[in-house]
Amino acid sequence: MFPFQLGGRPKLSDLVDVARRRRLVRFPPAARGRTAAARKLLLKRAAESEPLYGVNTGFGELASRRIAASDLDKLQVNLVRSHAAGVGEPLPPEASLAMLFLRANELAYGHSGCRPELIERLAALVNRGVAPVIPARGSVGASGDLAPQAHAALLLIGEGKAQVRGAKGWGAPVSAASALKAAGLAPLKLEAKEGLCLVNGTQAMQAVGGLALHDALLVSEAADAAGALSLEALRGTNVPFEEALNALKPHAGQIRAAARLRWHLRDSEIRESHRHDDPRVQDPYSLRCMPQVHGAADDALRYGIGVVETEMASCTDNPLVADGQLLSGGNFHGQAMSMAFDFGAIALAGLGGISERRIFQLISGVELPPFIAENPGLESGFMIPQVAAAALASENKTLAHPASADSIPTSANKEDFVSMGMGAALKLERSVRNAAQIVAIELLAAAQGVELHRPLRPGAGAAATLKRVRAVAARRTGDAPFYEELGALAGAVLAGTFSEAA
Repeated sequence: MFPFQLGGRPKLSDLVDVARRRRLVRFPPAARGRTAAARKLLLKRAAESEPLYGVNTGFGELASRRIAASDLDKLQVNLVRSHAAGVGEPLPPEASLAMLFLRANELAYGHSGCRPELIERLAALVNRGVAPVIPARGSVGASGDLAPQAHAALLLIGEGKAQVRGAKGWGAPVSAASALKAAGLAPLKLEAKEGLCLVNGTQAMQAVGGLALHDALLVSEAADAAGALSLEALRGTNVPFEEALNALKPHAGQIRAAARLRWHLRDSEIRESHRHDDPRVQDPYSLRCMPQVHGAADDALRYGIGVVETEMASCTDNPLVADGQLLSGGNFHGQAMSMAFDFGAIALAGLGGISERRIFQLISGVELPPFIAENPGLESGFMIPQVAAAALASENKTLAHPASADSIPTSANKEDFVSMGMGAALKLERSVRNAAQIVAIELLAAAQGVELHRPLRPGAGAAATLKRVRAVAARRTGDAPFYEELGALAGAVLAGTFSEAA
């Protein structure tokens, strides 16, 4: 992979490549020139008598307090230290590294007023795989993600904790000073506005929510594969996926989902064996309406990706250098992403819900033995995996409650309407993992059901799905614990094993 050129317009694939696939970044001369010019303008304005927010004033409700010129650097260090007040479990190191990448890229647009040296240091941390340890909770998405990004900024000044990525993955958390030393870097001394440049913005929600949306799209594609396998196991009809029928309701996601289902089911011997003698007129909605339900979720997720990619190409700092001026505004507000992430969580609640209903159909004893057990009664078969799927589907309904509908005023009511964008991103990430596990349960149950129709073969795509399932989890003979196979299959869903690319 070629290095990503900082100051460019990243796509979600760029974020994933840098965070998870060790793609390097580069700070090109053109971006350096823009950054240096903005810095020059900021320093010129700071030397004048008028107040500049966050440069020679306090922050938030303390913006009316002027800061002496001799304390401007100390102001930035105090900002980072005081705002590093996150709580809870740490973010995955990939998300923390993604935050550094996104912050470096935004600063390289040349509208924040930091020194080029600050961007160079961020790029070095990304390229050497040094990720700050960042508590996940504590941002309301108001002036961006203040607490999470302050924890990221601590790393640059040699404080806090960090993880270093080696040849075999991420190491245990160590002190930031030790991590910097291992990477051959020294702590950076912050100068005027640079603490604010690091903490003000939406990079935490971009990173967490963006990676979650990438994974959610993999779950969406895996749901098509699982649904097709379930249809084969239940001897359903592929008529609802016909191109002519779906063209009469041409939502883009529905068209894509129907096409994928046709691809999975093509040349099915199972279908041909009962095409003319099956008295069934229509399948249950969970089978028949897959294009409509899966397609709507797919559209929602792609909408969210578009929002994140717009945000990744935005300047979310404050104040910003624009048109030769230093302008103060609210580009740090995360409402657009908060709503998009909520939409994504709703989509995943639907995907998980319809997948769970198909699992229920598989174990109901209509087309297959009860609970797909070899000896029902003596054996419980897939009884409890369906219960687990029901629990996860129910949890996702709770997670579908919109974070963006909430607001709690902060900073002495200066930040009186906030986005809760980070909460929405974290909620989405949990919804993705739950939905991946539900789809994994369906894949395993449907695979067991399809194999009961042998020697008849399923459609070509469904056969490929079955082969991928069996590469992870062997066919079950009798009762045995499920948890290892189900965990491994969920991991395979999130790894893209059942996506279009596979």
